[in-house]
Amino acid sequence: MSYYFIRQVFCTSFSVVIRTYSRIMDRNILNNQETKPEDSKLQVENAEEITKAGFDGSENEKRIAEISEKLADSEDKYLRLAAEFDNYRKRTLKEKYDLIKTAGEEIIGDLLPVIDDFDRALDAIKSSDDFEALSEGVKLIYDKLSSVLTRRGLTCVEVIDSDFDPEIHEAVAKTPASDEKKGKVVDVIQKGYSLNDKIIRHPKVIVGE
Repeated sequence: MSYYFIRQVFCTSFSVVIRTYSRIMDRNILNNQETKPEDSKLQVENAEEITKAGFDGSENEKRIAEISEKLADSEDKYLRLAAEFDNYRKRTLKEKYDLIKTAGEEIIGDLLPVIDDFDRALDAIKSSDDFEALSEGVKLIYDKLSSVLTRRGLTCVEVIDSDFDPEIHEAVAKTPASDEKKGKVVDVIQKGYSLNDKIIRHPKVIVGE
């Protein structure tokens, strides 16, 4: 039988005895009477009845068994839930790692043809004096590289003639400008880029004043 249950019954019984004794004493004082042995006997009998009721074995043991069973069931459910969550966490981390790894492999795969084109262009530079043809070849490679990056969500941030915004632009200099150009971006020192609508490099600009 639970220690806390026994303690609760004992405290309850003792509290009832004290309250009963106090009421008898108060009543005797008001009636100018002495405490009778019968009253003390009544207190003890009341306490014994309460104690017996509290320790009525079969009913209390049944309750304790039910509570123990529910506790064991709850503990089992908790352990199962904790194990499932741990498995979910490990699986999610693995999927995230695989996704990042696969994305990197795909981007590198898209860039390999561009590298091949650069290799051929370098070989052509060594054996050709046709500057115009070489220039056209480099432009084609540049367009091919830009196309690969655009498919991956990279875009150039257009800033010329736009109002200066410190959240987007990085001002590196100011220059005198006409009234309609004041507070606007008049030149770009370094282009800015965004990836899937998130700026990953702010454009460095010159602002008119």
